[in-house]
Amino acid sequence: MINLFDYESLAQARLDPATWGYYAGGSDDEVTLRENRAAFERIRLRPRVLVDVACCDLHTTVLGTPVALPVLIAPTAFHSLAHPEGECATARAAGRVGTVLVASSSSNCSLEEIARAAGAPLWFQLYIFNRQNAEELVGRAEDAGYRALVLTVDSPRWGHKERALRSGFRTPVKGNMTDQVAAKDTIVVTWADLDWLKSLSSLPILLKGILTAEDALLAVEHGVDGIVVSNHGGRQLDGVPATIEVLPEIIEAVNGRCEVYIDGGIRRGTDILKALALGARAVLVGRPLLWGLAADGAEGAYRVLEILRAELELALSLAGRPTVASVDRSLVRLS
Repeated sequence: MINLFDYESLAQARLDPATWGYYAGGSDDEVTLRENRAAFERIRLRPRVLVDVACCDLHTTVLGTPVALPVLIAPTAFHSLAHPEGECATARAAGRVGTVLVASSSSNCSLEEIARAAGAPLWFQLYIFNRQNAEELVGRAEDAGYRALVLTVDSPRWGHKERALRSGFRTPVKGNMTDQVAAKDTIVVTWADLDWLKSLSSLPILLKGILTAEDALLAVEHGVDGIVVSNHGGRQLDGVPATIEVLPEIIEAVNGRCEVYIDGGIRRGTDILKALALGARAVLVGRPLLWGLAADGAEGAYRVLEILRAELELALSLAGRPTVASVDRSLVRLS
């Protein structure tokens, strides 16, 4: 298994078609799903030479927390469909590498089980299905030692995932949801709900699903600690831009007032390098961790992260950038 695409092929061969369709698919015509990859491939790198890159340092911090590399594990649902140990296996992989797992509200393992398995800091991704449930989840996350809340804001309704619908996929039991909570219970979250959420906890809050400078400015005005530039992996509104395309306008709008992260289509160390050059603090990677789980449980997820680490280290060296902090806008040329 040389790269992440090898793990993708193996996962597709091992998973049942319905699960694969759910994991791999996007919404409608999957235009945005494809663009998330294609947009990275259009960006060109401008390497510097004769720089001492005998040792490249990948360490950075996220919300003040040290991590071994600028790659976090994005929140994705239902890891137990890929491996029986589910999110607990993913948490162990994150701990071995030394990075953050963002645990999903729609996990199969409970947030407490994930916390017990973790060997590195955890953030908790929150859907507000109803206020009572959200308040309960926030309290549980805080009690279990999670260090931040990641509120997904691009899902007032679920996207039309045709590939999953055709495969007959059925939603499994979630580990964090009470019996009375179902997908149909999702409420339309507004900026007013963000103010309410902040009143529940002192944990840092990030908004996941920002795609415009206008919403980035509103997020800053509401005092968020971070933004995840995300189009939900191409699974919500089809036809929106690739995340790497809108990252520069988000960075300009925020102007250093909160940390900015990005997910969507990241499959290579050079993709990470491009995102850092355009201003991201770190990237989040989702589907490839599921591929690793399907291939070999926690060991497979760990290997996926290690491949990205090795590729990023090589990319930094060849680009003449010995540290993550030395990566800047001059490294990339947009086509």
